[in-house]
Amino acid sequence: MKTNEKIVETGNLNSNRKRTRDLRIGLVPLFILSILILSTNVTFAHCDTMDGPLIADARKALSQNNVNYVLKWVSAANESEIRDAFNLVIKVNELSPETKELSEKYFFDTLVRIHRAGEGVPFTGVKPSGTPIDENVLAADKSIEIGNLSPLTGKISKDDIPELTKRFDKVMSLKNFDVNNVEAGREYIEAYVQFFKFAEGEEEGTAAFDHGSDGHSVATGHTTHIPWILSGLFFITTLLFGGLFLKKNK
Repeated sequence: MKTNEKIVETGNLNSNRKRTRDLRIGLVPLFILSILILSTNVTFAHCDTMDGPLIADARKALSQNNVNYVLKWVSAANESEIRDAFNLVIKVNELSPETKELSEKYFFDTLVRIHRAGEGVPFTGVKPSGTPIDENVLAADKSIEIGNLSPLTGKISKDDIPELTKRFDKVMSLKNFDVNNVEAGREYIEAYVQFFKFAEGEEEGTAAFDHGSDGHSVATGHTTHIPWILSGLFFITTLLFGGLFLKKNK
């Protein structure tokens, strides 16, 4: 009798080990695929960097559990995709520190991808902190921060100062909007884009901007989002299975 019980216990142990091994084997390619899909980092826009304004707002949105901090960066047509990504990330963030880190990267990439698609520019990833930024961009950011154009002194021709001042004044007049008033936020980004565009010396009528909202940009079809939506679903599935596996085996 004891021999039979021992055989049963051994069989159960072997079965559990096999299931664990199979689960690990299944999770490995999913993690690798997710990392490969979301880890490209070659782009040249200020808003594409970890130090840029989009990621700063994304961090605020996650820390305060308020997606409205980032909705101003995308069009109303793409708002639901950002909301869906945000809600998924909030759910999986609690599984483990590992899933929190990966899910936040997924959210950052999704936000920048949709923002850039609205500008008619391909998404190639989010560049790391410390990436060099054009000095005019930094000066324009500083001008908005301190409330005057002194950081841009000597960087803009005298003939362009009146137009630059006009655009700057509009930005400042719209700056203190209610974060929960998304339309007011988009109006601010509209002015923000035009100010930065002029400060960087770009010509009027340029289709894609380094800063901006989808209101000024080349419209792109939803079909361009399909590969990234699928990769996002793959990514979230990986996080869920990985998190459940880690909790089960603690």
